[in-house]
Amino acid sequence: MPNIVIVGAQWGDEGKGKVVDLLTDKVQVVARYNGGHNAGHTILVGQERFVLHLIPSGILHPGILCVMGNGMVIDPWALEKEIAELRARGVTIGDNLVVSDRAHLILPHHRALEAMTEEMRGDRKIGTTLRGIGPAYEDKAGRRGVRASDLLRPADLPERLAEARRHYELICRGAGRSPDLDWDRLATDLTGFGERLRPRIADASLVLQREMAHGYSVLFEGAQATLLDMDHGTYPYVTSSSAAAGGALTGLGVPPSRIDGVIGIAKAYTTRVGAGPLPSEIGGALEQDIRDRGHEYGASTGRPRRCGWFDAVVVRYSIRVNGFDSVALTKLDVLDHLAEIKVCVAYRCQGETIREMPADLAVLEACEPVYETLPGWSESTGGVRDFGRLPAAARGYVDRLAELVGGEIGIVSTGPERDDTIVRPQSAVGSWFA
Repeated sequence: MPNIVIVGAQWGDEGKGKVVDLLTDKVQVVARYNGGHNAGHTILVGQERFVLHLIPSGILHPGILCVMGNGMVIDPWALEKEIAELRARGVTIGDNLVVSDRAHLILPHHRALEAMTEEMRGDRKIGTTLRGIGPAYEDKAGRRGVRASDLLRPADLPERLAEARRHYELICRGAGRSPDLDWDRLATDLTGFGERLRPRIADASLVLQREMAHGYSVLFEGAQATLLDMDHGTYPYVTSSSAAAGGALTGLGVPPSRIDGVIGIAKAYTTRVGAGPLPSEIGGALEQDIRDRGHEYGASTGRPRRCGWFDAVVVRYSIRVNGFDSVALTKLDVLDHLAEIKVCVAYRCQGETIREMPADLAVLEACEPVYETLPGWSESTGGVRDFGRLPAAARGYVDRLAELVGGEIGIVSTGPERDDTIVRPQSAVGSWFA
């Protein structure tokens, strides 16, 4: 198996965890390169449902090395909680989990800053998870962050926290808020984390280089998705990290020459959480019906996801930005009951037809979808594992989406279980499975 990057092609929640879990049997290492515990990768193993927030999805497979990269921001409280919960369910976590010594930490003042900022936005809220991810990345860019390596020098922690404290208190004073935070207690807590996490804190780039030098294959796992990428997403309604495929390089310290392929994950429809444009949003009772059938509620937050028809403009853009070798189409079975299905093939704005993703948010917000209507199949695809056994209209739907986005669809997911998956043998991903 080559070294493959897994990337969300829409606004997140596409089913990346399932695809990573599916492919993990073919590799020896799974490495995550961005984001924090705002991610929620849901995986079904038999009758058990796992939701992973920080730890790479490969942790559910024995013998797989899991690496948390420097491009992540890690809440040490959340990490220890996730480790404890997985261990309580029989998942082995020992030297099979590595934390990059260059990963920045999410601390209590980051959560306080995020809540304050969202409140002050009023009606223009971004819709963040309020878990401190954005402010942690701000401290990273502002050169006042605390990294995992700092936990290994507890005597220096008060000094490392001093600049972040000054910045936090300055903002609080400017906003007329009380900077109520026990920094001495924080230094003590971080010292404890350092003692417990010391065995797994390492140079992730070096670990990966050594693994690949031994001939081992790596799955590079992204969180969030391309349309939430800081640079390429629908700014400012984006996450705070590089969620696109390029983030795997900077977020793990891996050279471009070691990446052999990229798989984009897209739902058979479109969803997003929080505020921001969603041109193909359905609305009304049908949107709620699809939300309920697709269980479209945030794995991390429980928030209902907004649902829209498949947006070919979005996925075509993602193919261009990421260079997908193949697309995995998930949740086809959610559409089984529909007599007809719409696909957004372009946008219309002020009399102009737009076929590429506009950078200007004002333009995107003013866009109306241009739809093509395809026949539904009105029969179950749940659990189908051979493309030829899908209803003819379902096969036609998949093939039409491939035409519209200009790329192959090599994987089709027909249910939440690991095995409810079609891998098309003539595809790029099919050749990797061979």
